Amino acid sequence: METQIEPPETVIKLYDQNVNAWKIVKKDKEPQKSLEIIGNALKKLGLSKNEIKVYIYLARAGEKKASEISEALSLHRTETYRILRDLEKRGMVSSVFEKPLKFIATPFEKALETLIEAKKLKIQLLEKKKKALVSLWGALPKQIVEPQRKEVFQILEGDEQIDIKANEILENSSKELVVFASDDDLARLYHSGFLDELERAVRRRLKVRFLTNYSPKSCFFIEKTKLTKVKYSVTDVEELPCFIISDREQLLLLIRKNGGKRRLAALWTNYGAFIKTFYTLFNELWKRENPLDVPKIPIKKP
Repeated sequence: METQIEPPETVIKLYDQNVNAWKIVKKDKEPQKSLEIIGNALKKLGLSKNEIKVYIYLARAGEKKASEISEALSLHRTETYRILRDLEKRGMVSSVFEKPLKFIATPFEKALETLIEAKKLKIQLLEKKKKALVSLWGALPKQIVEPQRKEVFQILEGDEQIDIKANEILENSSKELVVFASDDDLARLYHSGFLDELERAVRRRLKVRFLTNYSPKSCFFIEKTKLTKVKYSVTDVEELPCFIISDREQLLLLIRKNGGKRRLAALWTNYGAFIKTFYTLFNELWKRENPLDVPKIPIKKP
């Protein structure tokens, strides 16, 4: 009988004081997944990797001394104290006035609310400074530069930056927008608010064509948006990245890093030859595929 060996990433080594021995325990994947999601959210709110580790450990383990936190997380004691002080300044950790000194985490809901409010306050302060900064910039001596159109590339990392760029492209489109998106990408565009902005763009008579693969998911999101003036078509082509072309002048190409579904990057460019290639590809796929009847989408592909 073969012994099943668990992969290293699915187990954890724990010390059992009752029997004075180390034990290998299998990780519960669901809590680990939840902690990963929570960690990513805290990172977006400005916490560093080690700050997240310390806060989550303290919030789950309860009141602890700095030495205990340091040992449990394999952090240097000096760094642990610095992190605890920084978290205390953010309102996420409190000191317990005992000897030896101990630390306790602010309840998660309250800590999350504090981080969000701090983020909002920073944005409000920047909004107030915007007018003054623009005025200062306008007062600087102007250099005489002849306007030249440069063909450039820009790499965007993360959902937030990609969503901002996609909405910016849509806002600046005046004639035509073509979009190729798989059903997964279509769902992402829907939840990011891009399709809501697309509805407003259609009202200003922007010509829009949407190419996607045929699936219950794509049908659901197309029907949910109810963009009757948008032309849709379906394709069986797989492994083609999502891309958006605006007025044949801008291209946004989404890249899934390491084959993953969640880690996204994007390439934006106004490079003419590159845009022409993708625009030609879109038109070739559009010609050979079947248009979808919107909003009455059939259950099965004809």
